[in-house]
Amino acid sequence: MTMLTAPGAKLLFAGLLLSAAAPLMAADKPLLQEGKKTLYQRVLTTPTCQLGDSAGASGGKMQPAFTRFYVYQREQAGNAEWLKVGPDSYGKTVGWIKGDCAVPWKMQMTLALTNPAGRDPLLFFRDKDSLEQLFAKDDPAPLLKPILANMKAKGRDPAVVAREPDYAVDLAKNFYLLPVLEAEETFTEKGFQVRLLNVASVSEAESADKQSADKNAKADANTLKGFSAAVVFVIDSTISMGPYIDRTREAVKRIYDHVEQENLLDQVKFGLVAYRSSTKEVPKLEYVSKMYVDPSTVKDGKDFLAKVAELKPATASSSSYDEDTYAGVMQALDQVKWNEFGARYIVLVTDAGAVDGDSKLSSTGLNADQVRLEAKYRGVAIYSLHLKTPSGSKNHASAEAQYTDLSTNAFLNKPLYYPVDAGNVESFGKMVDSLGDAITAQVKAAYRGDMAAGSALGADAEYAKAKSGKGGDAALAEDAELLGHAMRLAYLGEKTGASAPPVFQAWISDRDFVRQDVPTTDVRVLMTKSQLSDLSDVVKQIADAANEGLISPSDMFERLRSVAATMGKDPNQLKDKTIKVADMGLMAEYLDGLPYLSEVLSLDEETWKGMEGLEQEKFIRRLNTKLKYYQRYNADADRWVSLAPGSDPREHVYPVPLEALP
Repeated sequence: MTMLTAPGAKLLFAGLLLSAAAPLMAADKPLLQEGKKTLYQRVLTTPTCQLGDSAGASGGKMQPAFTRFYVYQREQAGNAEWLKVGPDSYGKTVGWIKGDCAVPWKMQMTLALTNPAGRDPLLFFRDKDSLEQLFAKDDPAPLLKPILANMKAKGRDPAVVAREPDYAVDLAKNFYLLPVLEAEETFTEKGFQVRLLNVASVSEAESADKQSADKNAKADANTLKGFSAAVVFVIDSTISMGPYIDRTREAVKRIYDHVEQENLLDQVKFGLVAYRSSTKEVPKLEYVSKMYVDPSTVKDGKDFLAKVAELKPATASSSSYDEDTYAGVMQALDQVKWNEFGARYIVLVTDAGAVDGDSKLSSTGLNADQVRLEAKYRGVAIYSLHLKTPSGSKNHASAEAQYTDLSTNAFLNKPLYYPVDAGNVESFGKMVDSLGDAITAQVKAAYRGDMAAGSALGADAEYAKAKSGKGGDAALAEDAELLGHAMRLAYLGEKTGASAPPVFQAWISDRDFVRQDVPTTDVRVLMTKSQLSDLSDVVKQIADAANEGLISPSDMFERLRSVAATMGKDPNQLKDKTIKVADMGLMAEYLDGLPYLSEVLSLDEETWKGMEGLEQEKFIRRLNTKLKYYQRYNADADRWVSLAPGSDPREHVYPVPLEALP
């Protein structure tokens, strides 16, 4: 018998330790997706999933629907595949689930249903062919009509799995997942670009009692009696704005008198935020923005007028014609308790443009599109009343572009932008009076319960179309009426707990079949803190490279090639001058496969060199404002979501709008 020496024994023992540790080390991380180096396998549970202690075990603990698990191990037991799962990617596992009870989720992307007002209800089809047949028609309406009739009369149709709720679902308050499994782009016969989306809806099922309550028109009317509106004026209070400040005060006094006569003081509340520009540049401006009246605390018209009595135009001129408009709007968005109100309006009043987010005069670092997204998140509609005074004639075009962008409203699919030619005080006053009266009328109708159930099926078919032949305060009042209807739908959805339909796999379209300019969904990319940080770092690298490229156009891509090489990209592949940023290996894999067109990722060296200097500068500004927006996301604790009980906080996700990506 051969005896081992002490050193040999030690080597053997170490080898046994390494052998035993190998499976443990392999299980420290989830399984990778096929063909990926950094993306792990993920699944979403359906209501049939049970979590057990071992593969093939009977029974187990039922799992909440829409729980996201990472897959650490796959094993056959009996006639089924079983998955060893964990709530995060940091090595923690919690048990085994049966493979066929979960839905694979390759790209961490989800959809939010848009407000259903002004379009047909979104239908979840059993197969893609049904969608393709509808969009292949010059006029899909005849083909769609019997399907909608069946859904309305019988609640079902052979081609349809389900339809969306009648009321808008508030993603922020009733978070749901509508994950995208596949996405295809196509052009319709009408010439629109449409995405056909294979989705898995894994929302919690509604109870029979709640479904019955949702259909009860009387209950809906009673719910509406709690409906109220907040109208917050955001006013430019610089030297030139004196007459308009006085006229706004007068308009609000008239509205309050009317509200008191109708006994609706508890249903309509007004607020006011004033703004100027940088006090660092001009200390005599006194403030950048200031809230004079909070709609949550104001008592009545006398209280409002008392609070704004001290509001006067500035005594000093700003350092530029543009003012810090976004500071005033963001203060209203951030500091008003919008959740207390069923209808939410900001009325911007200004005679000047807004300083851009990358300007040293900007206190927010945001541009119109970012501020609009913040308003959309809160369900706030922004009206822009632009006073086109003769003194600002050179500023009119740029300001109009900014405020058109800022006030574009997803419900109406149009901007709530209203110019006041020549800055006429009388025309402005009539417009403000008309807007206030329209909003008050909407709240009064809601309080009486006049609206029948608020179903999207009863929405005006012409809702989303621009109104022709109507201008000034008539168009503004009509838009306010339609927007009020849409907001009542959102309010009902919130109060009755409307949720996404419990469908697990189906095909939908991101556009309405008949009104193909109207979106049915908004895309959200669910990003972790580390992913958001990585994205921010890469965008900063591209922005820095672009800044160098302003001096020498070739420097930008030389810098990017250098960065890509340090990340492991083959330098020989990077020499091609037609290579796009997307192919340089700068962006992480979690952006792969996302159905969107990116101005950054599609950029190549020849295109960059062919851009005018001003166009390049605008490109860099857009990158810089996105960077500031990512910082805001990171600090926004309220909107980070856990997709699995017990998951590491580093795995919490933020629903980043697709348009906020580079």
